[in-house]
Amino acid sequence: MVFLKKYVFLQALFLTIVMFLIGMYVGISFEKKNLDKSEAFFSESEISLMDIVALNNLASSGDVSCDVLINSTFNFANKVYEEALLLDDYEKSGKVEGNLLYVHRKYDLLRTYLWMNAIKVKEECPDSFSTVVYLYNYDVKDLTVKAKQSVWSKILMNLKSDNPDEVLLIPIATSDDFVSLEALTSELNIKTYPVVIVNEKDVLENLTSSKEIEKYLN
Repeated sequence: MVFLKKYVFLQALFLTIVMFLIGMYVGISFEKKNLDKSEAFFSESEISLMDIVALNNLASSGDVSCDVLINSTFNFANKVYEEALLLDDYEKSGKVEGNLLYVHRKYDLLRTYLWMNAIKVKEECPDSFSTVVYLYNYDVKDLTVKAKQSVWSKILMNLKSDNPDEVLLIPIATSDDFVSLEALTSELNIKTYPVVIVNEKDVLENLTSSKEIEKYLN
C-alpha cells in the first residue's frame, strides 16, 4: 500500500513536471515566434529608412520632387507605427519580455531617425507638413503619469485623424542611451515627460485639446 501511494505520488509529480516543461516550452516558442516576426518587421523598416535617406540625397541635387519625398516619409511613418502596434500586442501576449523590449527600443531609435529625416525633408520642402513628436516614458509605474500618457495618446490620435496629410505623428519612448534623441531635444529645456513637441520649437507639457494643438501647425 505504501509503495502504491509512493508510486501514485511520483507519477503525479512526473506528470506535473512534464506539463510544466511543455507549458514553458510552448511559452518560449511562442515568444521566439513573436520575436522573429518583430525582428523581420524591423529589418524591413530599416531598409525603408535607408531608401528614404537615399531619396533625400537625390533631393539635394533636385532630382526628386517634394511630393515624392513627403509621401515616402509619411508612408514610412505609417509603416513603423503599424508595426509598433503589433509589437505591443506581442509584448502583451508573450511570456518573456526582455527580448521584445530590446526590439521596442530599436523601433524607438528608428523613429528618432525618422524625426531627423523629417526635419531634413522640411528643409527641402518648407511648410509642407508639421512634425508632432510625442515623447513618453515606456515602463512607467506612476499611475498619474500613466493616465496622463493615455489621455495624450487619445488627443494625438484625434489630431492625426483630423489632419492626416498635414501632421507627421512620431511617438518615441525616451531613453538616456539615445544620443541622437538627446541632441534633438537638448535646446528645448525639457524637464519632465510626457511632452509633445510641435515643429521642433513648441513644447507642450500640459494636456490640451487637439484643436489647440492645431494652432501650432504650419
